[in-house]
Amino acid sequence: MIKNDAAFRLRRLISRAGCTPAPGVFAPSVALLAERMGFRAIYLSGAAYSGLLGLPDLGFTTMTEVATAAGQITSRVDLPLIVDVDTGFGEALNVSRTVQEMERVNAAAIQIEDQVMPKRCGHLEGKQLIETEEMLKKIVSAKEASRNRVVIIGRTDAASVEGIDSALERARSYARAGADMIFPEALRNADEFREFAKKVDVPLLANMTEFGKTDFISVSRFERLGYKIVIFPVTTFRVMMRAVERSLQKLAREGTQKGFIGDLMTRQEFYDLIDYDAYSDNDRSVAATARTILVSD
Repeated sequence: MIKNDAAFRLRRLISRAGCTPAPGVFAPSVALLAERMGFRAIYLSGAAYSGLLGLPDLGFTTMTEVATAAGQITSRVDLPLIVDVDTGFGEALNVSRTVQEMERVNAAAIQIEDQVMPKRCGHLEGKQLIETEEMLKKIVSAKEASRNRVVIIGRTDAASVEGIDSALERARSYARAGADMIFPEALRNADEFREFAKKVDVPLLANMTEFGKTDFISVSRFERLGYKIVIFPVTTFRVMMRAVERSLQKLAREGTQKGFIGDLMTRQEFYDLIDYDAYSDNDRSVAATARTILVSD
């Protein structure tokens, strides 16, 4: 069995004191920036990845697409990556395959939610839930399929559909089924997060998204409330989209980028981020080796 080092490192983070922020990264270049800024874990959001493709967060993306996106990220950064796999891309048998594919691309964790397809953003109205037993089957299937100890995160959307008592009951059931971590979605305020932490005896993940049902709560406050990871799933995507929109507005109006050149990452800055010189050095080294071989022949 091949050890999943990313999962091991994420488990170690969860076991330690403190709370780990995990920014959303929707592309390898964004993940490189997160790594540079000193983050210790990152998150691939289904909403952000769907948005990158110009699609709504309604479960349109496939397992293959998400696994490819996750692999592109893990091939470029060494940070543990938590992957949003929506409802697992099917029933319990499909979840088994999903786990295997995410482990293949060295994902540290997968997050499975208990919505009916087509699923919706956790902070929108109109969500529907699968029966608890169906979600338990998915978690059991995920645990049995996990050969490299990938972290299984069970998300429940019940708080805004059936109430917090139902969410608590589901969360405890998911933990008994083997979920390593519970993600209570769309809780409204610190009191609800505190109640969850008191009544669910497994590590907890919080979602600090924008424009949703949850009050703004800092990472340090979440730590005091008893949470181990806080994700910021779509923040970087929304920042990017606003910046691109404004730059295109100015370009359309002025016909030149000169007036906002200071808002751009320079060519050299981007080259430094992706370690461009290392590729050039390798190319020269390969060419030199090839010439040496040619001369020796």
